[in-house]
Amino acid sequence: MAFVGRAVRRLVSAARPPVAPLCRTSSRSYSTEHTSEKSVPYEKTLKQEEGASTGPTKPLPRSADVVVIGGGSIGCQTVYHLAKMGMTNVVLLERDRLTAGTTWHTAGLLWQLRPSDVEVELLAHTRNVISKDLEEETGLHTGWIQNGGLFIASNKQRLDEYKRLMSLGKVYGIESHVLSPAETKDLYPLMNIDDLYGTLYVPKDGTMDPAGTCTTLSRAATARGATVIENCPVTGIQVRTDDLGVKKVKAVETPHGAIETPCVVNCAGVWATRLGEMAGVNVPLIAMHHAYVVTERIEGIQNMPNVRDHDASVYLRLQGDALSVGGYEQNPVFWEEVSDKFAFSLFDLDWDVFMQHIEGAINRVPVLEQTGIKSTVCGPESFTADHKPLMGEAPEVRGYFLGCGFNSAGMMLGGGCGRELAKWIIHGRPEKDMYGYDIRRFHSSLTDNARWIRERSHESYAKNYSVVFPFDEPLASRNMRKDPFHEVLTEQGCMFQERHGWERPGWFNKDGPAPPKKYDYYGAYNIRNNENYKYKKLLGKEYTFDFPPHHDVIKSECLSCRHDVAVFNMSYFGKFYLTGPDAKKAADWLFSADVNKKPGSTVYTCMLNKRGGAEADLTVSRLEPSAAKLPLAPQSDGDAYYLAIGGGVAEHNWNHIRTVIQDQGFHCQLTDHSEDMGMISIQGPKSREVLQEVLDADLSNEAFPFSTHKLVNAAGYQVRAMRLSFVGELGWELHIPKDSCVPVYRAVMAAGAKHGIINSGYRAIDSLSIEKGYRHWHADLRPDDTPLEAGLAFTCKLKSSIPFQGRETLERQKEEGLRRRIVCFTIDEKIPMFGLEAIFRNGVPVGHLRRADYGFFIDKTLGYGYIRNPDGGVVSADFIKAGEFTLERMGVAYKAKAHLKSLFDPENKRVKGIYE
Repeated sequence: MAFVGRAVRRLVSAARPPVAPLCRTSSRSYSTEHTSEKSVPYEKTLKQEEGASTGPTKPLPRSADVVVIGGGSIGCQTVYHLAKMGMTNVVLLERDRLTAGTTWHTAGLLWQLRPSDVEVELLAHTRNVISKDLEEETGLHTGWIQNGGLFIASNKQRLDEYKRLMSLGKVYGIESHVLSPAETKDLYPLMNIDDLYGTLYVPKDGTMDPAGTCTTLSRAATARGATVIENCPVTGIQVRTDDLGVKKVKAVETPHGAIETPCVVNCAGVWATRLGEMAGVNVPLIAMHHAYVVTERIEGIQNMPNVRDHDASVYLRLQGDALSVGGYEQNPVFWEEVSDKFAFSLFDLDWDVFMQHIEGAINRVPVLEQTGIKSTVCGPESFTADHKPLMGEAPEVRGYFLGCGFNSAGMMLGGGCGRELAKWIIHGRPEKDMYGYDIRRFHSSLTDNARWIRERSHESYAKNYSVVFPFDEPLASRNMRKDPFHEVLTEQGCMFQERHGWERPGWFNKDGPAPPKKYDYYGAYNIRNNENYKYKKLLGKEYTFDFPPHHDVIKSECLSCRHDVAVFNMSYFGKFYLTGPDAKKAADWLFSADVNKKPGSTVYTCMLNKRGGAEADLTVSRLEPSAAKLPLAPQSDGDAYYLAIGGGVAEHNWNHIRTVIQDQGFHCQLTDHSEDMGMISIQGPKSREVLQEVLDADLSNEAFPFSTHKLVNAAGYQVRAMRLSFVGELGWELHIPKDSCVPVYRAVMAAGAKHGIINSGYRAIDSLSIEKGYRHWHADLRPDDTPLEAGLAFTCKLKSSIPFQGRETLERQKEEGLRRRIVCFTIDEKIPMFGLEAIFRNGVPVGHLRRADYGFFIDKTLGYGYIRNPDGGVVSADFIKAGEFTLERMGVAYKAKAHLKSLFDPENKRVKGIYE
């Protein structure tokens, strides 16, 4: 029997240099061979009995409405929810036995609080299914144990993060308590509290049993008509191409026959990439070894809560009268050659990699040093580039859905995600805002890029227990997509942000260039750390829940725009053309606003889903019929439109438009010219004076009114100029062919020198736009928000008779009144807020801030959030005016003022060029 303490001493005493927290200097070797038998901390698994049949456990049907592949947590939850929603002709195929892949060895922890409102809701549903619903439906106990959860903070910033979670939890009725070190000791007597700053205790967190859960899910699904077939591997997926050239799922092939189906759900975990290859679908995940150890009996540990010590990167899971100890390391082992012959199997544990978790565990619970290790559990898990799952319909093949890449959280998120997947399949979209999990969040150039998948997945794994700061950026896989201005802005001190491959300006550092460098894996795998890494040092200063040290730099960029003129590089925007015989029909149906004004008009609009939720906001410009002048103008002898869309969501928008065109049978073309053009936005009171020297066009209000566009010459180069603003000022966007970008930019900067022109970044845009009250998609505006709820009724052509997707929902909402709506809040204290702060009306929680920032012109912290009436009634203007509001930040309440109009230029004079 090995003792935990002895294992540490053995490794620490080995002849090697000391290891710093984020780097590793010693070499190591490990085996990728797996062992067939290891102890796991569960009373039972679903292993096959000796001598049992090796063929399918049930006959294969000839056809099915849906075939779910993979019998782990996500597969079982998806089948259960599909059946519960009335879809009975559903088949689950598992190549071995249920849970045989990665689910059977999971730690099975469930923590209710995460820094995301959607994830809190998903976790709540999982908890309800596991702890209540399944037992009521089947009479079977799933193995749920409610022993509570304890988050450990060793410093103020960590406790501040927990306090943010506590405030968000109040909105959802999740009980949690911030405890002092002494109170923590009373709750958990075996804990070392000498280095504690405080803890967060959530009494109703708990532990799930994978075998009990999946058995119960499959029985409940079968009782409702679903078919669960084990011992039936999938060998191929047939895809057909329809008359419009659209690829669709046709059938699933197995050694025992094929099942015709229009819908496949890939819940194959680590093996999901291979299942994707069968249909020509990219599944961007990677397999890694993920481990924990199970101790011998510990006197006094019974009934203690599970512990997550993020700063030590370790968790301690109660296992009866013992503990499971695991975590996330800086140097995880990649499973390079994923084997299909891997059921109920484990790897040998690499103690050299795992040692850091032992050290952290002994520090937190010292009795572990004298405790034996009963078993080691090291199995494969799938990880993704942003540590979020991969869900939704694949862009390559219609009817091919993903439910994989759960980053060791498949049990925890399974119930919520299984329900959303079922709704996605049945209704065409999920009910909640699942964009953060949607496979379409990643650009197609990244999903098959091995370097990006590996580097970003490594960093996300290594940083899984890091404090989630509001302005963090990845260091892995930078400079994947660069616009034409990248080099010249780097020279001017641009601190770039990464958005799905694109480098976009965040803010401008006064002390010269600070470019992101090649990823160094934080010194792991004998890779040398980047030295004198200026970008990393500046990023480190962002690691605060207070105003960052360069708060004054953002202020300068914002006020220069408000008082003089600023240039924003927005080249990462998506730039699409919609053309063809049915382009007008498509535009009428796709866009909530009437975009069929006269050519030369530009309209701000939303795109809605069938439930009336906003899938996007964008600008649509009507074009003149013309011969091709690409990239500035497409070939068109009829209706044509130019779409400009935020670059971080451009792939999502592209796929939404394409899907709607296919579903409606419109004969039109969508073409992408995002990489062919750059785009700069010149904004501020002096923008007209600057641009009048550069453009060969009359920029007066009469000749070039707001919300119009023209092809013009800029310093001798043809560009498309649009009079628009996303910051609430007089200004123009210049859409420029990439070869002309730099000379046009230099001409603008030269003309603006005498007017005090400066470069500004997206941090300034965030502040300026929230100050004006403009919405950000996926913050203030999501697929589960309607334009009416978001205060964007002006984007909807409800006064016309033109049908558009989602119209019926909006008409019903308008008639019945809004049960939720967005409201602006300000506080008088100079305290930073970032979103997720709880909103209280008359002492009752009614919502939370979606987005918050500091408005430098009005000199206040402000935020936007959706509020509900606790009685379920209409949220009217009178309801808002009659309430007394507070915002809770990190457990502290601040008196807030609610506003129904923007505090900045509510009459919209400035965008019209009217400055008083």
